Amino acid sequence: MKIYTKKGDDGTTGLLFGGRVAKDDLAPEAYGAVDELVAALGVARSLAEGSLAAELLQVQRDLFVVGAEIATAPRNRHKLEPTVSLTTPEMVERLEVAIDAVVDEVGMPTEFIVPGQAPLPAALDVARVVARRAERRVVAYARSGGLDQSNILPYLNRLADYLYMLVRAAETEWQPTRKKEL
Repeated sequence: MKIYTKKGDDGTTGLLFGGRVAKDDLAPEAYGAVDELVAALGVARSLAEGSLAAELLQVQRDLFVVGAEIATAPRNRHKLEPTVSLTTPEMVERLEVAIDAVVDEVGMPTEFIVPGQAPLPAALDVARVVARRAERRVVAYARSGGLDQSNILPYLNRLADYLYMLVRAAETEWQPTRKKEL
């Protein structure tokens, strides 16, 4: 089997469970942004160790579920399977529990923080902003009628918050946006 099929040479792409859309359609834009997030998290995971690496891997796996749901035409949503191709409320709740645990451990910043203290938190910050971009792309797709009764938007919103807190936990010192007066 070859990697290339030539089916996309006309500027279209196939959807899960059938159908084709333009590659710049709102659905491929949305699941493409989610795919970028999976890759950005891969960079962060390559720098992480232990339980953090395992948590990031779980999030990457969850994002394949998110991407599958987005890559399914609305007429085929009934074919989606929870936690395989359908984002569930439990996936959102798992992130909420994780966020609360990190907040309990490191506290909440009281001002904006400048990224870049070390490679791991910097990579997590890149993943966080990619998550926000993915969220914006999914909002556009959802507003077009592409997602009905989906848990994707709450999931991506919580994920960006979770990544923000993981950055705070990974940094040894927070650099505020304003220089402290001496």
